[in-house]
Amino acid sequence: MRTRLAIKFDAALERWFPERRVFLKSDSDTRFIRLRPVTQLVVFTGSSLLIAWTIVATAVILMDSIGSGNFREQAKRDQRTYQARLNDLAGQRDARAAEAHAAQERFNAALTQISVMQSELLESETRRRELETGIEVIQSTLRGTMKDREEAREKVAALTERLDNGDTGMAMDNGGAGAPMDFVATALAETAAERDQIARDAEDALLAADELSDQIATMKDQNDAIFRQLEDAMTISVAPLDKMFRAAGMPTKQIIEQVRRGYSGQGGPLTPLSFSTRGEEPSADALRANRLLNQMDQLNMYRIAAQKAPFALPVKNAFRFTSSFGYRRDPKTGGRRMHKGVDFAAPTGTPLYATADGVVTHAGWSNGYGRLVKIQHDFGIETRYAHMSQLRVKVGQRVSRGDRIGDMGASGRVTGVHLHYEVRVGGKAVNPMIYIKAANDVF
Repeated sequence: MRTRLAIKFDAALERWFPERRVFLKSDSDTRFIRLRPVTQLVVFTGSSLLIAWTIVATAVILMDSIGSGNFREQAKRDQRTYQARLNDLAGQRDARAAEAHAAQERFNAALTQISVMQSELLESETRRRELETGIEVIQSTLRGTMKDREEAREKVAALTERLDNGDTGMAMDNGGAGAPMDFVATALAETAAERDQIARDAEDALLAADELSDQIATMKDQNDAIFRQLEDAMTISVAPLDKMFRAAGMPTKQIIEQVRRGYSGQGGPLTPLSFSTRGEEPSADALRANRLLNQMDQLNMYRIAAQKAPFALPVKNAFRFTSSFGYRRDPKTGGRRMHKGVDFAAPTGTPLYATADGVVTHAGWSNGYGRLVKIQHDFGIETRYAHMSQLRVKVGQRVSRGDRIGDMGASGRVTGVHLHYEVRVGGKAVNPMIYIKAANDVF
C-alpha cells in the first residue's frame, strides 16, 4: 500500500521535478548523484522559504529604519517644543519673580507709609487732647472773668444807689464831704478800667476760642483724610494676604488664632492697641482708630503666618521644572506611580533655601531620597528637600525663610541633578505649586 502511494506521489512530482543526475568526473573515475523528485521538492521548498524570509526580514529592517528615523525626528521636534516651552516658562517665572519683588517693595513701602500715618494719627490725637484741655482752661478763665465783671457791676450799682440816697455815713467815715466823692470817683474809675479789661479779655478769649475751633475743624479734616488713607492701605494690604491663605486652602481664622496664642505676651509688638475713652461713650474717631488698629494687628498676624508657611521657592538661581506633582510613568517598570512633589533642575551645587520658618527634623541619608532634609513648620506643614549633594543644617536646628539648607545634587534614586521638593500637610503630600502659585498671584 505504501509502495503504491509512493509510486503515485513520485509520478506526480516527476511532472514538475523530473529525476535528474549530476555527474562528477575525475581522472580515473566517473560518478553521479541522482536527484529524486522528493529531494528536488525539499530543496525547492527550503530555497523558497529562505528567499521569503530574506525578503520579509529586509522589509522589516527597512520599515524599522524608516520608522526609527521618523521617531527620531519626532523626538527631536518634541524636544525642541519642550525646550521652547521650558524657556517660555522660565521667562514667565523670571517675570513673575520680578513682579513679586516689585510687589514686595510696594508692600514694604505701604507698611512704611502706614507706620508714618499711624505716628501722625497718634500725634494728632495727642494735640487734639491738648487743644481740648486749653479750651477748657480758657473757658474756665472766661467764666471767672465774667463772674468778676458781674461782681464789679454790682459794686458800682450799690455805690451809685448810696450816693443817690445821700448816704452821710460814708462822709462821716471819710472825714469830710470831698472824701466820699474822691472815693467814689476812684472806685468808679477802677471799676470802669476793670470792666474794660474784662471786656478785652472776653473778646480775646472768644477770638482764641474761634481760632481753636478752626484748628479743631482743620485737625478733624486732616484726621479724616489720614483715616481714609489708612483704611485704604489696610484694605490693599490685608485682602491679598487673606486671598493667598484661602487659595492655599488654609483657614484664616484658625491661623490667626494660632499665631495670636503663640505671641500672647503682654506688652509685645503684637498686643492690640486701642484708644481709651476714659469711661465715656467712644467717639466716631475713636471707633475708627480702634478698627484700624485691629486691622493692623490682623495684618501683622498675616505677615507672621506667611513667614511660617512655605510661600516661597526653594531655588533662587536659574532653574527649570522637570517634573510636576501627580502620577507619572516609571521608566524602569513601565507602570504609573505617584510623584509626591515637584522637581527643579539646575547645576550641581546650586544653593537651596528653606521656604518657611521651622525646625529641622531630619538631615541625612534616606532610601530613594538620597541626602534629605525635612523641616517641620507651624500649622502641621512639613517640607522635604531631596537628592542634595551637601547638607548645611543639623537636626534640631531652627531655620528661617531664606536660610541656606544645602546644595543641589544627584544622590539617591535619580536620573540627573535636580531637587525633589515636597510639601506635606498632616503627613499627606500636597501639590507644592498651590502655595507657590498663591504667593505669586499676590506678590
